[in-house]
Amino acid sequence: MFKKILIPTDGSPLSAQAANKGVCFAREIGAEIVALYVTQPFAATVGFDGMAAAYAITDEDYEKTANEQAQKYVKQVLDRAETAGVKATGKVVSNFNVADGIVQAAEEDGCDLIFIGSHGRSGLSRLLLGSVTVKVLGLAKTATLVYRVKETS
Repeated sequence: MFKKILIPTDGSPLSAQAANKGVCFAREIGAEIVALYVTQPFAATVGFDGMAAAYAITDEDYEKTANEQAQKYVKQVLDRAETAGVKATGKVVSNFNVADGIVQAAEEDGCDLIFIGSHGRSGLSRLLLGSVTVKVLGLAKTATLVYRVKETS
């Protein structure tokens, strides 16, 4: 079946919920995982209105902060995997398009499954917010399992 599962995270509580289920799934089938966080380059955050300049953020500061945050979120998944007894590695990549980063990482690391969460938005919120999961489904050549996370209110 599946031997190596890519589990992307964005650090949100809903993403953590999906990652936990992904780790449990990997344990049940005896697979290893790759925990992934995709950062976006500084240039992707600079709007045409010069917002980043107004905050006096340098690209070095941005990259350092983004990498620290990414490592923190990947470590959370790795810690969960260790607790569950699942072999795991972590990876942080940078890509202008998060979905492309996920798909490329799965291919580069030889993953045979992408385990990704979905918020299940529909209608206008989906149109306005977009969906990394939907984009991954459209781009991936790797099998993709979409876990519907449950929003708690």
